Formats: sequence, structure tokens, C-alpha cells
Amino acid sequence: MGRVEGPGDVRVRSGGVVCRSVCGMTGGMTETFEEHRSLLFGIAYRMLGSVADAEDIVQDAWLRWHGVTGPVESPRAYLARTVTNLSITRLRSAAVQRESYVGPWLPEPLVTAPDATEDVEMAESISMAMMVVLESLSPLERAVFVLKEVFGFSYGEIGRALDRSESAVRQVGHRAKSHVQARQPRFDTSDETNRRVTAEFLDACLGGDINRVMEMLAPEVTAWTDGGGKISAARRPLHGADKVARWLLGVLTRNAPSGLEAHATTVNGRPGMVFTTDDGVDSVSSFELVDGKISAIWLVRNPDKLGGIAPP
Repeated sequence: MGRVEGPGDVRVRSGGVVCRSVCGMTGGMTETFEEHRSLLFGIAYRMLGSVADAEDIVQDAWLRWHGVTGPVESPRAYLARTVTNLSITRLRSAAVQRESYVGPWLPEPLVTAPDATEDVEMAESISMAMMVVLESLSPLERAVFVLKEVFGFSYGEIGRALDRSESAVRQVGHRAKSHVQARQPRFDTSDETNRRVTAEFLDACLGGDINRVMEMLAPEVTAWTDGGGKISAARRPLHGADKVARWLLGVLTRNAPSGLEAHATTVNGRPGMVFTTDDGVDSVSSFELVDGKISAIWLVRNPDKLGGIAPP
């Protein structure tokens, strides 16, 4: 895993203070918060799998930061601790809802312009494959893994953030890392190849060429479709090239709504597609390849998860 910044970028010398709200400079506090905003959103999104929820958590963290009246030794540590604990609380409350979710639950897609993510390791840490694996961790395991493996916090810093001993969070971290490594699939990492194959695959799908579609799918391909019970989607993962091809062609051609178009973009740090109709965004997909063939497809169709995505 990569990281955005080192755990020791903000430090206090003996008798010094990094940030002090008693200076009476709201502008200074705002500048400090904005400096760490991407880090805070990154933690919250990886914890919750929801762009909207992550933005809410960051806003709550801002309100708490704005209310600080005493000296803060390390703004980065303070803000990361705040966002992590708010995310754990939110994640635990969402667990019951996800247990009753209709069909496969997929993260809310994070859509950016092509090539917006330059750090391959950071992009991998928000891939659909990784986000789905993170969903299988407990809230505590997820927090420790994200802070340690993605953002490079030390176990000592994580222990202080979570009010646990360093040895305790170390054990949790090792368990979480082993869990992720055992379940994380291995995909090709060439974005150029992925984009080329993805574009060719979508052309074949939109053209209704089932033979070409099946040629581009790995024999053991799996497709997950998230409709949340609100729009047409498979209630269970689809396995095998024949089943996946026929289902996709059914959705994209025979049952296609008016004006369906596909737009190449980056979804969760990987090449993907945004499908639009005359009514707006219809669905968002992300693909992974092995040996030049599509081995995994994630298709998010739940309209509740697409409201924040602007049509290309």
C-alpha cells in the first residue's frame, strides 16, 4: 500500500505548539483544515464506502475543529482521530441496513477524470475490489488497516486515536492485513490496456455482439450488480462468461432505456464507464483484467448511489 503523506509530517518541539485556536485566527484554522481535507475524505470514504457519508463526516469534523479552544499538538493526528471515530460510529449504525440490503452491496462509486489518480498504489486502495474486501472487516479492523496500510500512521498513533494500547492495535492490524491479503484478487495494473479493452468491450456490448463480448471475458469472470432493489439488477453475483454476457446484453440492449450512451472515465482509481440516458446517469461500472481479459465487473445502478455524479 502507498500513502499520501508520512506519519511524522506534523511534529511539536519541546514547549512548542503547532496550531493554537486561542490565536483567534479562524482563517488560520480554516487553512489548516483545508490542508488536511483530502486526507480526511480519504479516510472516511475508505471506512464507509460512500461519498455522501464521507463528505458528511468531514463536515462534522470541521465543526468540531472549529470548536476547539485549546492548543492542538498535531492537527493531522487530531483531525484523523476525529474522522476515524465518527466513521466507526457511522459504520456500526449502517451495519443493520446493509444486512437487509437487496442484492449485492457495492460502494458508492468515486468518479474522476481519466488519469486523475497518478499514484497507482493509492488508486488500488480505493478500487472496487479493495473496497469490497474492506467491507468484510469489522469497523475496528477497517480503521486500523486504513490508517496503517494506506496512510502510514504508526501503531502508536493509531492506539492513541482509538484509545487502545499499541500492542492491541498491532494485533488488530496484523489480523486485518492477513484478511485483506487472503481475499484481495490479483489483477493487471496497466491502465492503458485496461482502458483499451474496456472501450472495446463496451462497443461490443452496445453493438449486441455476444460472440465478441464472450471473447473478451475471462471464462471465470464474475459480475456484481447493485440495484438496491430499486432498479433492475441481479440479486446474486453472476459467474461465467456466458451468463455474464447474456445478462449485460439484456440490460444494455434489449432493456436499454432511451438514449443510452457509455462514457469512459476513472471509477475508484481504475478505468470504468458512466452510462447515461436522456434522464441522466443510469449506472456506473468498473472493470478489472487478468491477461488482457475482463475478469471482474462491478455495476452500480442504485439511484441513491448515483445522485452526486454529474453526466459527462
